[in-house]
Amino acid sequence: MQDISDKLIVALDVDTLEKAGRFVDILYPTVKLFKIGSQLFTAYGPEAVKMVGKKGGKVFLDLKFHDIPNTVFASTCSSIALGLEPITSEGHLAMFESGCVFMITVHTQGGLDAMKAATRGAEETSKELNIKKPYIVGVTVLTSDKQEDTAKVVLERASLAQQAGLDGVVCSAQEAAAVRKACGKGFIIVTPGIRPPAAAKDDQQRTATPREAIRAGSNFLVVGRPVLQAADPLKAVKELKCQK
Repeated sequence: MQDISDKLIVALDVDTLEKAGRFVDILYPTVKLFKIGSQLFTAYGPEAVKMVGKKGGKVFLDLKFHDIPNTVFASTCSSIALGLEPITSEGHLAMFESGCVFMITVHTQGGLDAMKAATRGAEETSKELNIKKPYIVGVTVLTSDKQEDTAKVVLERASLAQQAGLDGVVCSAQEAAAVRKACGKGFIIVTPGIRPPAAAKDDQQRTATPREAIRAGSNFLVVGRPVLQAADPLKAVKELKCQK
């Protein structure tokens, strides 16, 4: 199996900044990408993002923006600026150091106009700050949800996301192959619910091993509890990376 070091994202789904920082200390630089979701961000806001950046990691900011276009636009702009550190010269703002947020989620249920607003916000803000634009990906159907028409809904929402100019979508490995076929090689697929073979699904309905997800066409693999709840989190990550 190919090395997944540049694909693996560990979800910092914990309730304190101290716990999150401890996991980053243990896992970095074996893991360089970390997801910050609503639990940690609601409690600590930008401090959570900056903590990961200061330790050297990059942030997948998974807040699933779902609102009217103007609000999504503003939220995307604000998120891109999180973790940026200003460099000053003689008291005047000279430039910004590159931000640590490399990917942001919006919800595809927000509709075409909201997703277009997110794309526009990302492009305009990144240009203004002279930084690389983070990926904007659309959440399709949560991996904790399983319906008869899930595959159809995911494909419809992925197509809409691509039409809106998003860089990709979040979907399970079960839909990844179909999304890859429909949306092409350059479209990013982020797959949550990554588990080692025979691991408990917890509340995830549509899970996959790293090998299954990569074979299906996923670009990024998100893992949480199998690492966070392991007696040795670093060992758990290394075992995930070494699966054949």
